[in-house]
Amino acid sequence: MKISEVMTPNPRTVQPGDDIQVAARIMRDEDAGSVPVVEDGRVVGIVTDRDIVIRAVADGDFDCTVEDIQSDDVVCATAEMSTAAVAELMGEHQIRRLPVVDDDDRLVGIVSIGDLAVKEGRDARTGETLENISEGVKRH
Repeated sequence: MKISEVMTPNPRTVQPGDDIQVAARIMRDEDAGSVPVVEDGRVVGIVTDRDIVIRAVADGDFDCTVEDIQSDDVVCATAEMSTAAVAELMGEHQIRRLPVVDDDDRLVGIVSIGDLAVKEGRDARTGETLENISEGVKRH
């Protein structure tokens, strides 16, 4: 099965200069834990609820922008990748959500471990992927 069949198309995004409150509101409204950071249609980062808490709120910095706290080293999937390949990518990089881009690196969707579990329905693969994602957490 291709990722384009299980991804959430056209996710809401933020721009680097947006206030962190914009990202937080999108997360609240969309019931999501991350938001892609996009500039000119291309993914330049990702901001998570954890980024907001650890990199801003914990220090009392409520006036920072998305760019100040975003993760720049974003791993992306392509819409034509198989769900198996994306599950492997998630496990390898220990991430639960991946932006999905087209051939021109433009954002077309986002896929989560939950999307793979619910829409593909392969409990064994999802469990293995989640175990790989959580591997670093177990060591601490």
